[in-house]
Amino acid sequence: MNRWDNFLAPYRQAVEELKTKLKGLREQYELSSKHTPIEFVTGRVKPVSSIIEKAKRKQIPLDQIEEDMLDIAGIRIVCQFVSDIDTVVHMLSEREDFAIVEERDYVKEKKESGYRSYHLVIEYPVHTIEGMKDVRAEVQIRTLAMNFWATIEHSLNYKYSGEIPVDIQRRLERAAEAAFNLDEEMSKIKGEVREAQEIITKKREENKPDN
Repeated sequence: MNRWDNFLAPYRQAVEELKTKLKGLREQYELSSKHTPIEFVTGRVKPVSSIIEKAKRKQIPLDQIEEDMLDIAGIRIVCQFVSDIDTVVHMLSEREDFAIVEERDYVKEKKESGYRSYHLVIEYPVHTIEGMKDVRAEVQIRTLAMNFWATIEHSLNYKYSGEIPVDIQRRLERAAEAAFNLDEEMSKIKGEVREAQEIITKKREENKPDN
């Protein structure tokens, strides 16, 4: 195991444990009669090449990345409705298995590019063979529409090395507003959507074969 493997092992453990816990929370909602604010959960540890590239770009010495790079471990929680984001943030703020150390609300205050999402930086304790270690992770909470837009923007940023052509950037900005308007419209029929989903879930349960 090389130096990077040793360094990233606690981050990988944190991501897997957090994904399991959050997916378990979603399953609890599905088993209840309540609307689940979590559509799906994903997670990743930043590749070594991306860590090194970001460290160079941000002028972070490699011996300080543990303190200064907050998104080495990343968790993404995707919701159906904008109001679900507030619900998830509240749920996470009440948990006792990690501490929230930073919050950035890009839903109400979007980035200049049009990016919208709610970011939390948490400290999550990981059990290692050398004892407890607090690992920082970035949690992104966004709607399906926000996630679609952000995924496309990320791909274009990668293609153009962060220098997206002006005409494409303008189209992205218009697309960001379209995604925001979609979220606004879906919020207006949220009650109807939830009722339809409850009917479908109930029918599925009725049609399950008896064990």
